[in-house]
Amino acid sequence: QVQLTESGGGLVQAGGSLRLSCVASGIPVSKLDWAWFRQAPGKGRDFIAAVDRMGTDPKYEDSAKGRFTISRDNVKNTVYLQMNSLKPEATAVYYCAARSGLRVSKIEGEFDYWGQGTQVTVAS
Repeated sequence: QVQLTESGGGLVQAGGSLRLSCVASGIPVSKLDWAWFRQAPGKGRDFIAAVDRMGTDPKYEDSAKGRFTISRDNVKNTVYLQMNSLKPEATAVYYCAARSGLRVSKIEGEFDYWGQGTQVTVAS
């Protein structure tokens, strides 16, 4: 059984940084494609970043480009989202997600596994 557990969220001042972690159990991270999504209060779940099972070809939502980095550590079986220069509009619950498809995806419905989410709050 695949389980994903996020951590690393919290309260940060605007301009600050956070690194979110997503520990996978039940399957090696190298066997799946990965993504991070976020859901702000009262809104739907939005794509942030994705990387394929090879750890190559990362994709980012436009506002995340140049500030966020998705990465994997196969030894720790963990996927990360490094977030720099955070803005108040980044306040949301952040979810990691995984899929067993053959390509990077930005579509929420194409992901098979989800974590429980971690809250990120950016104060202005």
